[in-house]
Amino acid sequence: MVRLAGFLLLVLLALSPAALRAQPAGTELLASSSFDDVRRGVESLAASGDGRAIPILAAYAEGRLFVRPDRTLLIRDGAAYRDAITGEPAAASGNPRAVRVNNALRRSVEAALGALRLFASDPAARGAAAAAVFRARDPAMLPALDRAIAAERDAGVRRAMAEARAAALLSSTEAAEPDRLAAVGVLRARGDIDARALLSSLSAQPPAVAAAAAAAVEGIDFNLQLWSAAQNVYYGLSLGSVLLLAAAGLAITFGVMGVINMAHGELVMLGAYATFLVQEVIRSHAPELFGASLFIAIPVAFLVTGAAGVLIERCMIRFLYGRPLETLLATFGLSLVLQQAVRSVFGPTNREVGTPAWMSGATQLGGLTLTWNRLTIIVFAALVLAALMLALRYTALGLQMRAVTQNRRMASAMGIRTPWVDALTFGLGSGVAGLAGVALSQIDNVSPNLGQGYIIDSFMVVVFGGVGNLWGTIISAMTLGVVNKFLEPLAGAVLGKIVVLVLLILFIQRRPRGLFPVKGRFIDA
Repeated sequence: MVRLAGFLLLVLLALSPAALRAQPAGTELLASSSFDDVRRGVESLAASGDGRAIPILAAYAEGRLFVRPDRTLLIRDGAAYRDAITGEPAAASGNPRAVRVNNALRRSVEAALGALRLFASDPAARGAAAAAVFRARDPAMLPALDRAIAAERDAGVRRAMAEARAAALLSSTEAAEPDRLAAVGVLRARGDIDARALLSSLSAQPPAVAAAAAAAVEGIDFNLQLWSAAQNVYYGLSLGSVLLLAAAGLAITFGVMGVINMAHGELVMLGAYATFLVQEVIRSHAPELFGASLFIAIPVAFLVTGAAGVLIERCMIRFLYGRPLETLLATFGLSLVLQQAVRSVFGPTNREVGTPAWMSGATQLGGLTLTWNRLTIIVFAALVLAALMLALRYTALGLQMRAVTQNRRMASAMGIRTPWVDALTFGLGSGVAGLAGVALSQIDNVSPNLGQGYIIDSFMVVVFGGVGNLWGTIISAMTLGVVNKFLEPLAGAVLGKIVVLVLLILFIQRRPRGLFPVKGRFIDA
């Protein structure tokens, strides 16, 4: 009977109003009109580790925390108020005022929220909380960080917490010199721009710590320069992949047929518009397939531009063989016609080609930022070139194309229908140009002028690598892409292209046939 009475007494105490209003330590200080009291309250809430403090501090950070004259804290939701402790609806009696805040307190609140979320069940939330504490550099968060590090099992999150602890230690006036030196080492290992900014901003440090911080900054600067160079190489490979896709078809038609096709850029543009039309149809009739729209657009663009290429060869190019100047002028006029036709049908403005979700965003690899769309284009260019090389080597059309390239008259004498090889070759080169348009639709504006920005660069790639040689085209595209990206920060985009063109002219004077020359009928002529 005594045990039952004791149990009932405990239940009554737990359900009493005082127990229901039990609040996290430090909450009462938020009702003060003194910034110092409020700051101490925020620090107490952060050190408490009480999850109930998170909505209170979040409301404070958003300007929704109010206090009544009786010092009761309220959270405003629109026009209504609720008790900050119990969450129950509350009356806004006595004209409640907003809890005072300034910039220093905002930083403290951000750090406090980070410290409280260090104990969340989700590792991603704990990592984000550690990053927030790192930015705040608040020494008051050290006790919470020590507890969180001791309990953390995820290696990546634990490393982020250790970096946040190092930042807080270096901001503390009470930290011992060995702890400061260890903190400098942790930030040196982090090695990013945020760590450099923190180390370079340190002041009033012991001589040994200042020397270690200066050495760490130098080391970080060196590493950042290496990562910057690697980033330029990645951007250069990305640009080279675009040039490779745009130039691969031109390498085939120019190398096998000797045709200077100034409308090649417009075939790239047609591939981009084919992608746009495929996505429009999918948006209208099967939006659930939008993630696969590019996989559908690839064969459509290849067939459309390939058919256009065969039509151009049969209706125009075949009458101009052996007359390169007339071919150049005719294809230049054709490029203007195609531009105006697209402008008349689709309008002069840019058309939106969406990026599927799986191609959006980026990933970090050390100090490299790898965007998924450009990484996909690099892989796509490699697959297209591999398929093209296999087709040229192991298919009947590829064998006939190589025969015509090496000796047109002998190939004709052996029964190869050279006119149809010419038409299919031009169609194959045009189809590859359409694939380039699919890729470019993801990183460039789809407009009637899309192809103009790539035709000159495509000819530079073909001539530099060796006319008609795909391996030479690959190496020259990547080389020109990387060189362009390294020259742009030094000389600007326009002057950088001029420098590349001058270097290419000097190279061609020494090696007129490019890096990897190949015998073709236009050379034999």
